[in-house]
Amino acid sequence: MTFLEELAGNQTLISGVVGWVVAQVLKTLIDIGLNRSFNPERLVGSGGMPSSHSATVCALTTSAALCYGVGSFEFSVCFIMAMVVMYDAIGVRQETGKQAKVLNRLLFDDFLKLDGVVLQEKLKEYVGHTPLQVAAGAILGIAIAFGVNPMFE
Repeated sequence: MTFLEELAGNQTLISGVVGWVVAQVLKTLIDIGLNRSFNPERLVGSGGMPSSHSATVCALTTSAALCYGVGSFEFSVCFIMAMVVMYDAIGVRQETGKQAKVLNRLLFDDFLKLDGVVLQEKLKEYVGHTPLQVAAGAILGIAIAFGVNPMFE
């Protein structure tokens, strides 16, 4: 079996990749609907609805449970990683986005002048997620893993 055949036959990997791709496409479509314009950064960027981070790790974790069982090493590693990623998306990264929004207002609306410092571009504000965005990504990822699973049986 070749390397590419092994990759294509890896249900857990395929579930995670499909989870990320579907979430990013949905995020872009939702952004188009809300803003009436296409922003190519939404196809690969973080933040927004649904959380592609959550979709990816939940698809991966669910697939590991289906392939190896919930008592397996593979499932336990995926589960812990999923908890860390989703906690980080809601907590640390959401706060980072809020801080970026405040700093952008201060720096680019001329409220604050920095001596000799010229910023080329605004800080990214879409880096974290609300709990609803994370939950939507988690549900999407779980559904995708169940959808991908029958393709391998």
